[in-house]
Amino acid sequence: MEKKIWHEIEELNQEFTQLGISQAVDYEKYYLYSLITHSTAIEGSTLTEIDTQLLFDEGITAKGKPLVDHLMNEDLKKAYEFAQKEAKQKTAITPAFLQQLNASLMRTTGNVFSTLGGSFDSSKGEFRLCGVTAGINGHSYMNYQKVPQKVEELCTILQEKQKIAHTSQEQYELSFNAHLNLVTIHPWVDGNGRTARLLMNYLQFYFDLFPVKIFKEDRGDYILALQQAQNEENNLHFLNFMVSQLKKSLLEEIEKYKYSHKKGFSFMF
Repeated sequence: MEKKIWHEIEELNQEFTQLGISQAVDYEKYYLYSLITHSTAIEGSTLTEIDTQLLFDEGITAKGKPLVDHLMNEDLKKAYEFAQKEAKQKTAITPAFLQQLNASLMRTTGNVFSTLGGSFDSSKGEFRLCGVTAGINGHSYMNYQKVPQKVEELCTILQEKQKIAHTSQEQYELSFNAHLNLVTIHPWVDGNGRTARLLMNYLQFYFDLFPVKIFKEDRGDYILALQQAQNEENNLHFLNFMVSQLKKSLLEEIEKYKYSHKKGFSFMF
């Protein structure tokens, strides 16, 4: 099954390239808008892709929708633009770099927290100094005192694996595992999911791969795949989910492109 789906993805990648989809005017910009919209929607943002486009291109806010949703999207846009620039420069993944990513997307929605462990500013990407859980009676993440060491270890592993990941499958799986491991460490009090998805896409930008979108309508399956991986300490469920999202992302872009070219044009009076 695994070989079959990777073969299908390779064929879809070839079709995507042959159709020249990424060469279309503003394609990269609008696909980035879509990545951002879906990532923030997973965290509860109510903005649609059209809302996001109007916000970014025209500075128009969506009526009746929370200000925090607009701020979340604007901050994540800046974070993605930063990640794209750093990927071109082949910036190494270090704890300081991950803190920069998180600080970018928490820039206007973060706060200063005073806890028994000390004070920290989530708008600056500072690691949490308190415990966190996922929802009521949810999963408890590792003790905050272990976070710096675990992040350091993750960065060391990623740097080593980047050197030996040569095929697109190896590179994609590295990005998926980076995503899973960072969200499992949960270094910050907020923005862990967005930062983990951004790190995943950063590695895809780094390797010049098509960036995977996690669809907001698949949020339940995404959370379940993460929970299964964390509870069972096995990445198989999560890798399978992410491969399905990669295939879905490519298919959607190919189908949209074909549909738009099939419609043609007719005068209307």
